[in-house]
Amino acid sequence: MPTHGKKYRQAVARLPRETRLEDPVEAMRLVKQSAYAAFDETVDAAVRLGVDPRHADQIVRGTVTLPHGTGKTTRVLVFAQGEKAREAEEAGADFVGLDYIQKIKDGWLDFDVAVATPDVMGQVGQLGRILGPRGLMPSPKAGTVTFDVGRAVREIKAGKIEFRVDRTGNVHAPIGKVSFPPEHLAENLEALMDAILRARPPAAKGTYVRSVTVSSTMGPGIRLDPNLYRRATTR
Repeated sequence: MPTHGKKYRQAVARLPRETRLEDPVEAMRLVKQSAYAAFDETVDAAVRLGVDPRHADQIVRGTVTLPHGTGKTTRVLVFAQGEKAREAEEAGADFVGLDYIQKIKDGWLDFDVAVATPDVMGQVGQLGRILGPRGLMPSPKAGTVTFDVGRAVREIKAGKIEFRVDRTGNVHAPIGKVSFPPEHLAENLEALMDAILRARPPAAKGTYVRSVTVSSTMGPGIRLDPNLYRRATTR
């Protein structure tokens, strides 16, 4: 049976027992205090929702631009040609062009987000089996299939993330780095939760937000009072 290491157990021992915090800023302070890795850990939010993802009308997904970004340098690939390719380059895209279709088929995957213009999706669609399982396939719902490639690239570079409920009813999303001030992490969490609340499907019944937990990459989870995020969730 796997066990946690000494540093993890020490971090857990310093946390309040069985407490669901009502102050997001205090929760972020605890996340920072309990982080022990030698690198700048990512701070993640895990939100358990009262939906059944087996039903298409209860899928929760969306995008949100975190006010303070993710702290990560996002490598953006844009599938476009002509004027739209130049627009993407000017907006700061890291990789631009249709030549990358063959490169991806050959095994290249050194990017974090892919954007495509609608007119080239017929060609990009060949990559569905490669990019789809990795969550890298451009999608209109995520705003990554668009003719406004300049805006899409700028938003992604500024901290726009996509979230989607998994098959167990949970949403996992990065909200910053341990090096961020706790106030910035709390504001990023607030933006994420607002987006999740707005994405509530009409078919979802009962309690929508069941639990909210934040943690660093290596550290223990800090639970927040889910009642903080149950406003306007009844219909």
